[in-house]
Amino acid sequence: MPVHYGAKDLNIQTVSSPLATQIPQAAGAGHALKLRSLRGEGNDAVAITYFGDGSASEGDAFVALNFAATLETRTIFFVRNNGFAISTPVNEQYRGDGVGARGVAMGIRTIRVDGNDLFAVHKATSDARAYSIENNKPVLIECMTYRGGHHSTSDDSTRYRSKDDIEYWSQYDNPIARMRRFMERRGWWTEAEETEYREEQRKEVLAALKDAEAQPRPAYTKLFDGVFEDEPWHISEQRTAMLDHVEKYPQDNEVDRWLPSEFGGGSGKKKKKKKKKSTLR
Repeated sequence: MPVHYGAKDLNIQTVSSPLATQIPQAAGAGHALKLRSLRGEGNDAVAITYFGDGSASEGDAFVALNFAATLETRTIFFVRNNGFAISTPVNEQYRGDGVGARGVAMGIRTIRVDGNDLFAVHKATSDARAYSIENNKPVLIECMTYRGGHHSTSDDSTRYRSKDDIEYWSQYDNPIARMRRFMERRGWWTEAEETEYREEQRKEVLAALKDAEAQPRPAYTKLFDGVFEDEPWHISEQRTAMLDHVEKYPQDNEVDRWLPSEFGGGSGKKKKKKKKKSTLR
């Protein structure tokens, strides 16, 4: 996934695909930050986790909110309620008053804000941070917004909403369009600057795409490396099966487009480890 970035120097935990797993983690991190503050260490730190209405329907979200409420953690739960999750409208996800109502029910200070208003979102987040640090308590922010496009390339949102709705939100009531009009009314931006900027960015993106496509792919023999310190038997079996498959059908896997294994510190096939019996019952 292209958005699985992280930045230790910016305190950004690496993004992951599974829904809602980061929400309990943020509650735990907020609890740790509170304990550090009580010991006089790091008094201005707070944990914040971002998720959508779909993740809010997961059990992990309820557990995390209750955890944060009862332990009074320094956590901001930032919910982007865009109305559709992956492809499920909110009227099929809940019957209550949005996600924010859950915060109130659990005793968490809750803010509902226009998620398409950049200034309102910034103010709400800033206030939530100040409150959480001052009171050592969590805050839930629900940003009411609208998913203008498809959830992903595998999603066709016209199956569950009209094209007119998509067109309206993409052209008028989205945060980028609103911010642009705000700047134009104050003379900070013009149509000519918009056209010039879009063309410059288009050229940069196409140049970067062309350059990326010309680069050789990483050594496919490294696909399973860097996950386990001691590789378990089932991963070793998968590695061997993949390498055997690629060796058998090289033309179907475009092996000439991949870097040779030595450029990636290639390990190639590894010896199979003795299969262990599962201890699960």
